[in-house]
Amino acid sequence: MAGFWQMTLAFRKYLIIVLVPLVFLPLPLALPTKEAECGYVIIVMALFWCTEALPLAVTALLPVLLFPMMNIMDSTTVCQEYLKDSNMLFIGGLLMAIAIESWNLHKRVALRVLLITGVRPALLLLGFMAVTAFLSMWISNTATTAMMVPIAQAVLEQMRKSGMEFTVAGQGHENVNNAFELQETPSKTESVKEQNEKDLGSSHVLTLEEDRKKNENLLEKDHKKFSKGMSLCICYSASIGGIATLTGTTPNLVLQGQINQLFPKNGNVINFASWFSFAFPTAVVLLILTWIWLLIMYLGFNFRKTFGCAADATTKAKEKQAYETIKEESKKLGSMKFAEIAVLSIFTLLVLLWFTREPGFIPGWATVLFNIKDSYVTDATVAIFVSILLFIIPANMDYTDSDRQQTGGKSKIRAPPALLDWKAVHEKMPWNIVFLLGGGFALAKGSEESGLSAWLGTQLTPLEQIPPPAIVLLLCLLIATFTECTSNVATTTLFLPILASMAEAICLHPLYVMLPCTLAASLAFMLPVATPPNAIVFSCGQLRVIDMAKAGFTLNILGVLTITLAINTWGSSLFDLQTFPSWANRTGTCP
Repeated sequence: MAGFWQMTLAFRKYLIIVLVPLVFLPLPLALPTKEAECGYVIIVMALFWCTEALPLAVTALLPVLLFPMMNIMDSTTVCQEYLKDSNMLFIGGLLMAIAIESWNLHKRVALRVLLITGVRPALLLLGFMAVTAFLSMWISNTATTAMMVPIAQAVLEQMRKSGMEFTVAGQGHENVNNAFELQETPSKTESVKEQNEKDLGSSHVLTLEEDRKKNENLLEKDHKKFSKGMSLCICYSASIGGIATLTGTTPNLVLQGQINQLFPKNGNVINFASWFSFAFPTAVVLLILTWIWLLIMYLGFNFRKTFGCAADATTKAKEKQAYETIKEESKKLGSMKFAEIAVLSIFTLLVLLWFTREPGFIPGWATVLFNIKDSYVTDATVAIFVSILLFIIPANMDYTDSDRQQTGGKSKIRAPPALLDWKAVHEKMPWNIVFLLGGGFALAKGSEESGLSAWLGTQLTPLEQIPPPAIVLLLCLLIATFTECTSNVATTTLFLPILASMAEAICLHPLYVMLPCTLAASLAFMLPVATPPNAIVFSCGQLRVIDMAKAGFTLNILGVLTITLAINTWGSSLFDLQTFPSWANRTGTCP
């Protein structure tokens, strides 16, 4: 029997691949309608995504096979969904991120900010969170976490060696003998021992030794506790920072693509500027709440010590040693090179062009300069333009061969390399996400063409009796729970078309439910497997699953409440969510 279960476990993926389609096959056979056939495809893909029986990107290709076979969509129409505007925006944004990583510009920014915040434990925590969140707005959450973890470990190790105290809530431990600190000099320690031996005898020396060891153990315990908080702050900040920009994390682009797919006359309601206006304040509020919660859990919250109002000379000396570690890492990078300055300039240009393309309150540059409609030039146009510049602009101005190979007594002349080459792109570009995005758009299109979206809408009309804020709260809790076990991209891909149908059925603005649920898909705080940043910090060995679950459960609740607040306040004003838009009234049933 044991051998049977071992074999079943070993071959579970093959069993899932075979059994899932067979188990649900009666659905399209018993109900030979396009709605049932499309539902069958969605169910199979959802279970494959949840169990990862097939790679996520391979599962995303199933519509290319199944939709034409079931007469839902022809192959040409399905394949066109795999490289839409949102995919090109994703590719362009990633090319910029790869250039930033290639020239270590992100590390320079991180270290400079940490030098500003200093190394007082609470403020160091905030500094790491701010840097991680900012970087994850522009480069992948995984790459940001992978870079920040070694920096944090180096700083923590120096703080441990210097004997810094990590307890903020109090002035120290009650049972710690203050005569014995980790930074005592050997001569001082010996003199105290000799005096005690003369006055109090050898038994008292033993007591002092026990106190010293107890003090060391307490400080080591505090260090481990603070290390856990530091690890969690990095992975959580990476997820939070990703929601702030349209290209920060893939679910955001899924939303944009789904809105454009399902409501083609939406007037480009979701673009870089409009998303940033809504999501950035939400991310800032959630980041501050996360910092406060981690302080309470791992340091305690004492205003005077947190902000440096009560620091003695010894503490300042210890902090200086840890500060020097960060300073030394920053010095290793040297002065900014031509390539770094060029990449920073191009990145600044990219952000400016994104914000000013269609700011909303004034005509954008595409209209003013070229007299082109807004729909002709999108954020993807800007991203690809800037990406092409990265392959054109040279990385330096030295036109002589770096090896100085002599040919006939003259230096060999070679053109300098560009800021970005295709080899680096090939190594770092996650092409699987492009297919995953495309699979989501194909599912949305198939749901619309088959009539499944309209059928779901009619089934969800009873929700009209529930107040809209309650609907948002419940849906966000559902998505936040679901995303702990599945890919956030798969989660948004599956739920957004259903949410759009529900909103249309009850005459609710589609963005009122689709926006908060997209943000909730990034609230993967509880489990190491929920998202790559969590897995990276968990692999360092400082955390247990229970540590992440305890901190993440409260943060999930805070995140859902923050998102619900955001969509009912500034989000409602930005997108005019109080009224049902004409572009969403596809069936003509809403006033």
